[in-house]
Amino acid sequence: MPKSTYLDLVKACDNFPYDDSAGPIYKLYLPNDDRPHGFMLPEIVENMPWTDDFEVDNENLTVQLQQRPSTSSTTAFARVINSAIENDVFDTLHGKHSELYPILGARHPVQFERFAGDLFGFIARGAHLTIYTVTDRGMMIWVPRRSSHMFTYPNKLDTTVAGGVPAHQTPFENVVQEADEEASLPADLIKRGVRAAGALTYQGLSTESNGAKESLIVSDVVYVYDLEVGQEVKPVPKDDEVKEFYLMSVDEVKAALAREEFKTNSAVVMIDFFIRHGIITAENEADYVEIVTRMHRKLPFPTTG
Repeated sequence: MPKSTYLDLVKACDNFPYDDSAGPIYKLYLPNDDRPHGFMLPEIVENMPWTDDFEVDNENLTVQLQQRPSTSSTTAFARVINSAIENDVFDTLHGKHSELYPILGARHPVQFERFAGDLFGFIARGAHLTIYTVTDRGMMIWVPRRSSHMFTYPNKLDTTVAGGVPAHQTPFENVVQEADEEASLPADLIKRGVRAAGALTYQGLSTESNGAKESLIVSDVVYVYDLEVGQEVKPVPKDDEVKEFYLMSVDEVKAALAREEFKTNSAVVMIDFFIRHGIITAENEADYVEIVTRMHRKLPFPTTG
């Protein structure tokens, strides 16, 4: 890797300190639950247009959602998020509404708008499918380039098929839908051949100093899937999120990773794919153990109720 090592690419997603050196962090709690479900930085807490559904304790650095018989937790989050959107408080909200996502690990179902998740530090769910084929040149991987109008990572390379997982879907259902919408691939092809390959967990600190719109604590669970297809299968852009697809050799993907051409978390998905397929090994990568560990961090929030 002539420019960025694999470890550097993984650290771009998993860079939140494992100790308490990140400075003051607010913990967000749901009603009747002593487990935190999100981390928030002070500037986000200060600027959030809190309603009386929430109690902010600046001394103990906590945000507690109150139990109210007349208001569900989902409604309480909707109120404060709607106010933030209407008043254009945070750039990361794009000034618009988004799909509903679940708070992972909540003891009772709670949903929030997708774009607001990182403001509260909730765990986000994603699903990524890597499609590859074997030719006389060896393994070849289908890699899309994101459209230039995308709000995040325009023109970057991406996982073959990827999407955030909304509340009404399982990760696999999301992969099937995104394969159709992004790559014109039929559901029966995906359902027949796809292989679940685990999940990645990481936590990062994005700051305005490294190009983020706001300083946020980002926690992700990414469900990964593989699909080997014949040479006759060719993904074709269907919606306006993908500009084009390339069939790239392993060496070409390695070179693109080194040039930092991939969307940040899609680079991590590709590194995981290389590890699972024996392309990156303990014998050829000095940082192998740290790379694997950072892609499977134990998140400080519950993942089951």
